[in-house]
Amino acid sequence: MKSLERKTGIALWRQVADHIRQDVLGGLSANARLPGEAELAERFGVNRHTVRSAIAALEKEGIVRAEQGRGTFLNDRKRLRYPIGRRTRFSSGLEDQARTRSGKLLGSETLPAPPQIAQALEIHVGSPVIRLKTVSSADGIPVSAAVSWFDADRFGRISDLYAKTGSITASLVELGVPDYTRRSTSVQARHASMEDLDLLALSPGAIVLVTEAVDVGIDLRPVLFGQSRFAADRVELNIENLPAASERT
Repeated sequence: MKSLERKTGIALWRQVADHIRQDVLGGLSANARLPGEAELAERFGVNRHTVRSAIAALEKEGIVRAEQGRGTFLNDRKRLRYPIGRRTRFSSGLEDQARTRSGKLLGSETLPAPPQIAQALEIHVGSPVIRLKTVSSADGIPVSAAVSWFDADRFGRISDLYAKTGSITASLVELGVPDYTRRSTSVQARHASMEDLDLLALSPGAIVLVTEAVDVGIDLRPVLFGQSRFAADRVELNIENLPAASERT
């Protein structure tokens, strides 16, 4: 394998960590031993210190473990399968995979709706909206961080209710929305931001899966617009059947 590109603006150790995730770990089974530092250094055309930094980052994330005198091994930890479909719910989506699921309110504020949010919620630009920042955990491990937007005229109590229930679904029920479905979802991947590293307990170079979604009530009026970041090494997103474009109108 040729040397890594040194002019991309991305630190070499981070590039090595990314390649180990994608190329090396993809072909290893749980508890398998990774190649040694010297072999990895030769493979990626870097020095052993760079490899050491990459392995340390992966170890911090819980992807690998170092055993004194034996080497570095892939941890036996399956990723959670998070279904995204017509009814996407954090707790019910993971109920067979995690003993506990919880949501924590990090902050909320009311502000004028910017154009993208106003369009998603089908309200006027500048109308008051409530922005919630939350983090969701499974078995005590943070798996996603989110920003959710709501029409303040309809859902003025959403922040207090979420702080009490830890659930968007339960909060909306109390606000007169007994059910809601997913209108649209988009997904992309990127490196975790500094905020993601903190909220999701990740190390620099980690990848997050970013979703943007609009959920609608029974009357097809939007109830929320959400942007969520999932730790890619802990969660895989399973996209199920969403309504066709003709069904969304």
